[in-house]
Amino acid sequence: MHEEAIRWPNDRPEAGTRASELDPDDPEVVARFFHGLSDATRIQILQFLLDGPRTAGEIVRQVDRQQASVSSHLGCLRFCGFVHARRDGRNVVYEIVDNRIREILRMGRRHIAENLDQIVACRVIAPAGGGDLG
Repeated sequence: MHEEAIRWPNDRPEAGTRASELDPDDPEVVARFFHGLSDATRIQILQFLLDGPRTAGEIVRQVDRQQASVSSHLGCLRFCGFVHARRDGRNVVYEIVDNRIREILRMGRRHIAENLDQIVACRVIAPAGGGDLG
């Protein structure tokens, strides 16, 4: 069975696509939004930022990853509209752009807590080998 690739306008959203050209009801657009949240390091960064703005150095120390890796994840979060960066002297400070991002994270945690049995049984979400999600 041959699957056809889903294409954005101009094949890449960054290739001149305007926000007005994207339909927020389009499942592909929604999937790409959630794809920005589909990495454990990016979630760890966002959870750290729930307490307020943090410098890049503080984020690197908190997530215990290489600076280049954290920088890449911060770039993704910034370009996808989850966080904002501003320069403060020699530091770059990151913060969550919109309180709705906070609520998405809270809702996700509540959903997981209330549906843990189903999530553990899910072959897509649960870690291979039935690892611990808690």
